[in-house]
Amino acid sequence: MLAFTARGRPVANKPETNSAIQKALSILEMVTQEIRPLGIVDISRDLGLPRQTVHRVIRQLEDLGLLRKDPGTDRYTTGARLRALALNTISSSHSTRASHAILQGLVDTVKETCNVGMLDGHEIIYIDRVECDWPLRVQLKAGSHVPAHCTAIGKLLMAYQPKDARDRILRTAPLRKFTKYTITDPDQLEASLDQIAAQGYSINNQEDAIGLVALAVPVRDPQGEVIAGLAVHAPEPRFPIAKAIEHIETFREAAGRIGLSLFEGDKKS
Repeated sequence: MLAFTARGRPVANKPETNSAIQKALSILEMVTQEIRPLGIVDISRDLGLPRQTVHRVIRQLEDLGLLRKDPGTDRYTTGARLRALALNTISSSHSTRASHAILQGLVDTVKETCNVGMLDGHEIIYIDRVECDWPLRVQLKAGSHVPAHCTAIGKLLMAYQPKDARDRILRTAPLRKFTKYTITDPDQLEASLDQIAAQGYSINNQEDAIGLVALAVPVRDPQGEVIAGLAVHAPEPRFPIAKAIEHIETFREAAGRIGLSLFEGDKKS
């Protein structure tokens, strides 16, 4: 029977051996499943491990950059090295090659640059990107980071975050103003995120660069959880937002196929 933590999330697999690697993996699984940073007491209770053992393993994981102590508390969350490993796994996997073909087909259809991105702290990292053939375009490579609060994928993924995670981003993210259209007020941004979650897509109307617009739709895993965003980017005179919305079902269909391809390996999507 599946067990749940006190916060209503599935308990990570309990270590069945005395292996240090198994204990470390169980702790990492638990931390990555939770929205909030976890304390040693939480981990010890849910995994059935002695607190001294949990403390020792966490210190080692922290030294390796796999876990990070939340500032001002004795709780732990994912470290930069663990996030990098996760993103590298996705961006370098065989399934990403399948999603790249889908992305290329989408660009061939709409004739504008499209990319797939994931949330990485306060930023979006592009895990795949296909440029259009127009000479006037913004050239960024897969692996590039952009702010979340003023980009279509960024706002989309913030909108679908659980409330605690969203609140933490709004509270701590540097909401830098890039253009007169950039939303820098947390309350106004939160209202925008609520609207995005309700309508199922996000728009960037010249919020990070004057003259450039974007539209993003969610990429979901097999359980329906939003794990990434698919966006189209273009100069506003050539591909205005109204035109992008006309193609929204095309973007959603491509996002659905990309979500399947990321998890089905060699299976055809």
